[in-house]
Amino acid sequence: METVDVLFARHRNGIFRYLYRMVGEADAASDLTQEVFLRLSRSAVPDTGPSGLRAWVFTVARHLALNHLRDTSRRPEATELVEQPRPAIQEIAAALREAIDNLPVVERDVFMMREAGGLSYDEISRVCNLPPGAVRSRLHRARQQLRETLGGSLRALRPARGVSLAHRK
Repeated sequence: METVDVLFARHRNGIFRYLYRMVGEADAASDLTQEVFLRLSRSAVPDTGPSGLRAWVFTVARHLALNHLRDTSRRPEATELVEQPRPAIQEIAAALREAIDNLPVVERDVFMMREAGGLSYDEISRVCNLPPGAVRSRLHRARQQLRETLGGSLRALRPARGVSLAHRK
């Protein structure tokens, strides 16, 4: 039987990466990571194997992330009065974030657990209550939709071929 301290040491980095990708803010992800392990410390650790424990930890993280996203969507966003110019890397990151945010909820969760959390298909299956085949198909759909969405965004950010900024007058 593992203690919460061992679970924290083993999974905190993966949980933080997953939560950061889900909520988009380092401070919020850090707070949510602490909340995950605080909640785990108040619960009885299930008597299961390492894969089951990892799925349990990510289930708690997923629920907290979804609650956070739901709560923040209810609050009005502050708008910038003057739009600041952003370098291309920031524009790509913003396009990626927007594309991920526009995925259906389950596809977004499956994609983020796989890519940011590093969970296996079986672990994602446990966390999301989906059969492994459904995890594979939802992950495939998420990746396909991201390719379609980001294809145009990324092409728009690239300079045209053969145009050199140095030779412009």
